[in-house]
Amino acid sequence: MSGKGKGGRGKKSGKAGTSKAAKAGLQFPVARLNRFLKKGKYAGRVGVGAGVYMGALAVRNDEELNKLLGSVTIASGGVLPNIHAVLLPKKSKSKA
Repeated sequence: MSGKGKGGRGKKSGKAGTSKAAKAGLQFPVARLNRFLKKGKYAGRVGVGAGVYMGALAVRNDEELNKLLGSVTIASGGVLPNIHAVLLPKKSKSKA
């Protein structure tokens, strides 16, 4: 019966078993997002923080999640591109 079973070298101590999502404070599965980025061949290499960044953008683009987590700062979350309407050039009326 040797060689079969759960295996392993004992129980890990400390934060070794903490998931990337828990470390970033996200409810999104960061490891799954990283896996999809790697399998999708979007780039030759995918950084560790890529899944966190994607999960943070998903939170900010969802209206309900954004309202729920409005005062929360997400590590490595980035910034959504946003230009205030007052700062945009005025549209000129063209005579046709």
